[in-house]
Amino acid sequence: MDIPRIFTISESEHRIHNPFTPAKYATLGHVLRMKPGTRILDLGSGSGEMLCTWARDHGITGTGIDMSPLFTSQAKQRGEELGVSDRVHFIHNDAAGYVADEKYDVAACIGATWIAGGFAGTIALLAKSLKPGGIILIGEPYWRQVPASEEVAQACGVSSVADFLTLPALVDAFGEQDYDVVEMVLADQEGWDRYEAAKWMTMRRWLEENPDDDFASEVRKELTIAPKRHVTFTREYFGWGVFALMAR
Repeated sequence: MDIPRIFTISESEHRIHNPFTPAKYATLGHVLRMKPGTRILDLGSGSGEMLCTWARDHGITGTGIDMSPLFTSQAKQRGEELGVSDRVHFIHNDAAGYVADEKYDVAACIGATWIAGGFAGTIALLAKSLKPGGIILIGEPYWRQVPASEEVAQACGVSSVADFLTLPALVDAFGEQDYDVVEMVLADQEGWDRYEAAKWMTMRRWLEENPDDDFASEVRKELTIAPKRHVTFTREYFGWGVFALMAR
């Protein structure tokens, strides 16, 4: 059980696997007004930065589920580095369909809503692990600019313009799911730069260290096209944010 190898390689040096910066996660943790002991479930927890830093800064406890063995190992190491390994636990497992045995105060899926076919299915999945009156956190892309054609959308790395909504339409869609948006923190272009550009150095170093690897041609192909794709499309067309939702 693992994610595609290109992500394991290109994001192996990432602590955060989305366009948020540490400052954005700090802001999100603050605006959620969490009390010490708040219990959080994070599906698709990556390298655990959100749970680990919030355990340090806000005294939360949490469980992270991720299908990457590498990222799960990094999350456990991060918990030890920050002295919070007794409060956060990371499990190598498929987050798709995961329902916790006990209910949580906050249930999150930050940038991995594909686990349930999109944000609507992910909200329904998270709700199964949530206490009444709890908060769902959804990290989701949206269009800053709607592509003028399907060809432009595909150049952005998605299959169709219909894959994402604009920000107003996304907020409306949460309401249509019968949820109030009670907070949001949005990424910015600097966050996109940090997320995307950090991959390029990692891939270059990997290629230098693994020239004979069977996967080297794929990494070389991605490194060749990724910078132009990012500056032309990703940072101009994509927005991304984390939205705090409460059932009506």
